[in-house]
Amino acid sequence: MGRYRPPRQRGSRYITPEGEQALRDELHQLWKVERPVVTNTVHEAAKNGDRSENGDYIYGKRRLREIDSRVRFLNKRLDEVEVVSAKPADTSKVFFGAWVTLEDKDGQEKCYRVVGPDEFDLACGKLSMDSPLARAVIGKCLDDEIRVNSPSGEQLYYVTGIRYQA
Repeated sequence: MGRYRPPRQRGSRYITPEGEQALRDELHQLWKVERPVVTNTVHEAAKNGDRSENGDYIYGKRRLREIDSRVRFLNKRLDEVEVVSAKPADTSKVFFGAWVTLEDKDGQEKCYRVVGPDEFDLACGKLSMDSPLARAVIGKCLDDEIRVNSPSGEQLYYVTGIRYQA
């Protein structure tokens, strides 16, 4: 069995200004802060001689590969993303960047922001626009009903709030 993995489907190109800044900060952290430290550690470990049993050397080289791989990904991704900073013309509907409040059938409300796939974090209320829930909610107005198929069955939500922040 080979190591071939089919290419992943690309996520949407859209990103918020905050998301773009987070990616740029991560790139700076990896390239300007972490990589020089790891490179120095590997250099010092290589001076010790036998590299086959040198943990600092082996794990340092592995970490360098991880950093270089992530830096390549971030550079490519930052070149292709499109930053969306303007509010849509019709703010009564849910579009990219909107904070949307959803109420489930039990009356529990949850607030999500529709963001790009590079910045989603459900713990912070950031919902990827490529997710089934976000696809179902985009284009909806206040008091619209949303049905989403999930592994636990069909979920029913109502849009109770839409807001855009500058």
